[in-house]
Amino acid sequence: MNLTVMKIFLILFGIIFLASCADRAAVSQEGGLAVSPASASSEETSEQVIVERWNSAEQVVLGREVFTQNCAVCHGAQAQGTVEDWREKLDDGSFPPPPLNGSAHAWHHPQEILLRVIDYGGESMGGKMPAFIDVLGNDEKLAVVAYFQSFWTDDIYQQWMQMGGTN
Repeated sequence: MNLTVMKIFLILFGIIFLASCADRAAVSQEGGLAVSPASASSEETSEQVIVERWNSAEQVVLGREVFTQNCAVCHGAQAQGTVEDWREKLDDGSFPPPPLNGSAHAWHHPQEILLRVIDYGGESMGGKMPAFIDVLGNDEKLAVVAYFQSFWTDDIYQQWMQMGGTN
C-alpha cells in the first residue's frame, strides 16, 4: 500500500473513530481478570454469568509490564487517563489520551482496530500517540490490550464482544 493511500486510510479511520465515540457516556469502572463473574444487569437475577475473556492471565501480567513501560505515562497506571475531559482539545489543538479502562471509547472498537491504533499511533485522529509498530511485538500489543481490558466490567466486555470484539 503506498504512502498516500495509507494516509487517506488513517485519516478516514480517525474521523470514523472519533465520530463513533462522540456521543457515548462515561461508564463506571471496576477491575477484572481473564474470567470473572458478570456485573448485575438492570433486571434482577439470581444467576451469576461467567464471562470468558479471550486472553490468559499470563497475557494480563505481560500487558501490565509493557503498558507500564510504554503507555502509562499518557494513559495512567490503571488505564484511567490523565486528564479530566479526554474529549476536549488541549491548548495545542490535539486531543489528550483517552482512558482505556472502559470509561471512554476503546471498548467501542474491535481488537483489530485497537491493534491498528497501537501500530500506527493517534496522529491521524488528532492525538499525539506515537506508532508502536516497530517498537512492540505482536504478543506485546495483544498483552497491552489484555491488560487494559482487565479493568473493563463484564458488562462492558460483553458489549465489546457484541460490537465486534475479537473479530
